[in-house]
Order: sequence, then C-alpha cells, then structure tokens
Amino acid sequence: MTATDTSTDTTPTPEQRARREADRTRISGALEHLAGKDLLIGLDVDGTLVDHDGAMTDPMREALQRAAQDHHVVIATGRSIGATLPIVEAAGIEHGYAVCSNGAVTVQMDPGLEGGHRVMTTRVFQPGHALATLREVAPDAHYAVEMADGSFHATPGFQDASFGVRATETNLDDLMVLEAVRVVVHVPDLTPQEFSKVVAESGVHGVEYAIGWTAWLDMAAPGVSKASALEEIRERLGIDQGSTVAVGDGFNDTEMLQWAGVGVAMGQAPQGVKDVADTVTASVYEDGTVLVLGSLSDA
Repeated sequence: MTATDTSTDTTPTPEQRARREADRTRISGALEHLAGKDLLIGLDVDGTLVDHDGAMTDPMREALQRAAQDHHVVIATGRSIGATLPIVEAAGIEHGYAVCSNGAVTVQMDPGLEGGHRVMTTRVFQPGHALATLREVAPDAHYAVEMADGSFHATPGFQDASFGVRATETNLDDLMVLEAVRVVVHVPDLTPQEFSKVVAESGVHGVEYAIGWTAWLDMAAPGVSKASALEEIRERLGIDQGSTVAVGDGFNDTEMLQWAGVGVAMGQAPQGVKDVADTVTASVYEDGTVLVLGSLSDA
C-alpha cells in the first residue's frame, strides 16, 4: 500500500466551504462599521486563541501578530501571569497590556522593563468565608489560591497548567487566611451542571465567579472581571467605547462580550455565552478567531 493510499484528504467539502463563507460574511458584516478606527481588541485564550489542548494553529498565530501591529490587542484570560505571558509573546505584543486572572491582574508590556513587563494593578480579596461555605457543600473539592505575586497555594494534589507555576501544597485551613487575587475550586467528579447547583445552594456571596467547561469555579473580588480591567485599559488608551471588540467562549467572558462595542462568541461556546454576544464566529477548531481578526485587518 502506498503513502497515497493511506493519506487523509483534508480538502474542505462543499458544505464546509459554504459554512466557512457564511461565517466570514456574517463576521464581516458585524465588523464593517469599524473600518479605519483605532481599535481595542480583547481576546480570551483557551477556546479562543488555542484549543482546549493548548494548541495554536499557524494561521491563528499569524493573524494575531498582524492584528497586534494594527490595533491594541489585549489578551484577557483567566490564566495567571505565568501562563499568560507565552501567549502575549506568541502575539508579538511588546508594548501594550494583558489582563490575567479574570481581570484581577493587569500587566503592562514594555521591552525596556525587566522581564519585558510589569504588574500595573491587582485586585485582592479575603476568600476565607467563601471557602468555608463551599467546603460545607463540596468537601471533596480541590482548592487553589492565586497570590498577588503570581504564586499559587493549593490543597494537596491540585496542580494545573493554567496556574503557570507549580502550586505550593497548603491545607485548606491555611488557604482561608491568605489574601487572594483569584481562588480556583475544582470538583472533578461533578458535571458543570451539578457543580452549578452546588454553588447556587452554597449561597456564596461577596465574590465574582464563573463556571467554565468543567466543574471549575473561579472567584475574584466583587466587581472584578475581564470587562472591568479592559475598561480601565480603554480609558487609559483613550479608545472610544464603540471601537472595542471582544472574543470569547466561556461564561467568564460574558461581561467582556457585553462590554465590547462588538462581542463575538466562539462557535463552540455554550448557548448562554452566545446569547449575550452580538455575533458568533466559527469554532476554535475552525479558527473562528482568525475570521474575526482577518476581517478587522482587512477593514
């Protein structure tokens, strides 16, 4: 059997080409009024720039770097600083800003600074009451606290690539007294729907939270979100509110999508995320964000 016999044909089908063209037309129509404007573009990472295995395609990398040359591209992610900076580097952003930890940490990029960046703002809170409450209803959950310096403390056995660093094992009682920029709660044995019910029943208050693709809860200080951090950056840059675009796929992106002049949900986003967006692009597996950035660069 020859190599030709075993190869996989990746040529798009007529249906796929038609769907791609429909996506392109829809996105171009939603963004055409932004032609020639100085734009602030807020971009989620996981499920938006990279797939859920963390892979970024070459077309995505090229579109990202081109957009960063033409506009103010701000990576806006739930990731910590350590896990955000590699994406900023891939985007070719040497000057500008990045929003980390779901808005709790804002970083300014400048090659003249040590390490090429500095932390501009951190929004901290005391998570003790929320953690104590959640422990009562989710005793088997894993807990992690992100500190203002980017370090993590987590209950034994809880490590995750999104931390960007290795977490220091710490028992839950000690986590409760730490000052946090973000708290992560993960219950691997529950579905997101089951976890949502647990959180609702816990009556957790005083923090903002978003439940993602798995039974995973991010908590931040009251009023803190990707949108709140992007608004501060917008004011600093003097960009018109109507000249803002945001792209995301998760429930922690909903405030950002509503804040933006044009909010774009990814094709694989849950319906609740799509409902708050102005338009929907293709999925991350079809490089949906490339369509958005390409339309903005061509405008």
